Formats: sequence, structure tokens, C-alpha cells
Amino acid sequence: MDEKVIDEKGSEGFGLNRRAFMASGLGMAAMTLMPKVLAAGAGNAGVSANSQSMPMRKLGTLEVSAISLGCMSMNSGNYNPPRDKREMIPVIHAAFDRGVNYFDTAEAYGPFINEELVGEALAPIRNRVVIGTKFGFDIDYATGRRTGGLNSRPDHIRRVVEASLKRLRTDRIDLLYQHRVDPKVPIEDVAGTVSDLVREGKVLNFGMSEPGMQTLRRAHAIQPVVAVQNEYSLITRDPEDGVLATCEELGIGLVAWSPLGIGLLTGTIGPDARFDGPGYTDYRRTNPRFLPENLPANMAMVAFVRDWARRKNTTSAQLSLAWLLAQKPWIVPIPGTTNPRHLEENLGATTVSFSSAELTQFNAELARIKVHGRRLRDGLMELSAVEAPRKANSL
Repeated sequence: MDEKVIDEKGSEGFGLNRRAFMASGLGMAAMTLMPKVLAAGAGNAGVSANSQSMPMRKLGTLEVSAISLGCMSMNSGNYNPPRDKREMIPVIHAAFDRGVNYFDTAEAYGPFINEELVGEALAPIRNRVVIGTKFGFDIDYATGRRTGGLNSRPDHIRRVVEASLKRLRTDRIDLLYQHRVDPKVPIEDVAGTVSDLVREGKVLNFGMSEPGMQTLRRAHAIQPVVAVQNEYSLITRDPEDGVLATCEELGIGLVAWSPLGIGLLTGTIGPDARFDGPGYTDYRRTNPRFLPENLPANMAMVAFVRDWARRKNTTSAQLSLAWLLAQKPWIVPIPGTTNPRHLEENLGATTVSFSSAELTQFNAELARIKVHGRRLRDGLMELSAVEAPRKANSL
């Protein structure tokens, strides 16, 4: 694929539905906002006060924009070649100008360079945004290589936080997640360490990504968890099997990563698509749902979303995000993109709504579509829904 078009949308530019969107009245209305987005210069020149309103949602007690921005795809090399920060900083600024206030990153993205990008971009507006980052993977600080293991030992958490604060150019982390539950470290030690960091003012809120539900409860009893970050989309509905109910019971918000199905739900990936290119390795190359034996069968979901998008005069991406927003008032999708036009399209999902009858019909039709392939490859899937060990002296 052309390196200029592969991002969280996973697309070769605008697919048919995007071209139709831009030609429609909705597209023309969106384009009235584009000059500011496209003209935002490199560095900090494009920063301004939030010029567009955005609905807000609560993650626990933390208020964030209803659709926020996942920054991983900008320069981590997971989905596309790392982009120059002079291209990506204006995209981050454009999101802020459109009312986005939550920006998601992690030390593991790159590693390190994604935090550096986010820190530089948000430094001029630091007090008006929420930054989320993560610890939990074992990374060799000397080489920058991930060892393939996890590490949530208390001393490691502290080391990560100090390094992240420097890269993010800030004195506090608004939302610190455990990236994955470490099966060797009691969650009481993890939550206790984060609680100490909260008391010290270095961390403001605690989150967890892909945790086991009993581990979430144990962590929440020590240091309140405001957000669980799990994969959730029309094609990955795993959180409906207990995660959403637990979050609702405990008053925890859900941050949905990969809300567009790693680009599949945008309608711009065809049945014969293949991934990877010079200088990077696309994560989808080994994702079971994108393998040649499964991708053609998953076009049924693509067609279903496209059909509903046409019926509601919107795009596949907007419909997919609007469906997530309709599930619970405390769900916050964080689609990522390197493309200003895709950013504008994603944020437009807040204007799409479902009537009660539409949602009932939509979900009934959705339930009949079979998804082919697991959501993650072997080795990654096993890191989700892990329960941490208990401390030797705990009941």
C-alpha cells in the first residue's frame, strides 16, 4: 500500500463511501472546517483555543471529549511508516481545535517516541488537555527494545513514570494505565504504587487495559480506577461479556481502542488487501481477521455497516463510532489517524444518532453476522483478561 494512506483507517485514501461523503452536503459542511486543520503549521503555530464544541463524557470523575484521539499510529510504526512530527503535531492541534481534550499514548509505542511527540505537541496547551499513558511492558531502556514480557513491579512503575513525565514535558500524568496485567505481580502492589504516586501528585487517575474482572475489582478497592481501556467495536464485542456490566457497577468508564476495527469498519479495505510495506511492519499482517483465509468472509460486516451508513446518510466510520457512543454514556472511543480529513470525519460521528427502534433493528441484524478469526494473534490474546496473583498474606 501507498505509505501516504495507511493509518487507523487502514485505507487507500477515501474509499467510495468517503468520496460520496465529501461530495454530499455533510461532506461540504465538514470541509468548511478544513482550512484551519490543513493550514495549521508545523511546531506550535497551529495551536489556538478550542474553536469547536465537542460533547463531553465522564470516565469515573474525569471529564473527557466524547471522541478522543489515540496517537499510537502517528509514529509507532504499528500500522504505517512512522510519520514526521512536523506532519503529526498539526493533526494533534487540529483535534484540540475541534474540541478533543483527551490524548492517548504509551511508553511502549515506538517505544518512547510517541510520548515525545505527544509531549511536544501538547506542551503549549498542557493545562487544557488530559494525557493518558501506560506502563506494564518490559522494555530495555538501554536499547529501546521490548523483551516480550511484562513488568509491573513497583520499582519499574516508578521508573516508567519518571521517564514518561520527562518525555511528556509535564509534572503529572492525568491518566496512568497498567497496559496489561502482570501475572507475576500482585495487583495490590501495583495499585498501591499508583496510589502512592497519586498522593505525590505525579499521577492524577488510575486506569487498566484489558484486565481480568476480579483483578479490576481488587485494584479498584485500593486505588479507584476511572477507566478500563479495551478493544471494542462492531467487530469486537468482547466487553459485552461482563466488562461493561462490571464497569457500570463500579462507576468506571470504558475507553475503546481500535473502535474502527483496525480500519476494517471504514469500508476501505477490500477482500484481497495485503499489508506491510518498506520500512515498517503492519500489525494487521498477522491479525487473524485480516489473513487471506478470513478477510473475504469478514466483508459481510463491511457490507452491513456500509448499507446502514447509506441509510443514515453518513460514512461507515461515523456510523461505527456512533454505534459505540450509543451503547453507554461513559464509553469513549479513541480512533487514531494521521490524516486531517479522517480526523474530521471521525469527530463528525457525534452528530449521528440512532432512534431506539433503529438501534434495536441494527443490533438484531448485527447479531446474525459471524466474525471470522480471533481479534488478536496468539501471544497477544493471552495477555488479555489476565488475573493477577494475590499477595501471600491476602485472603
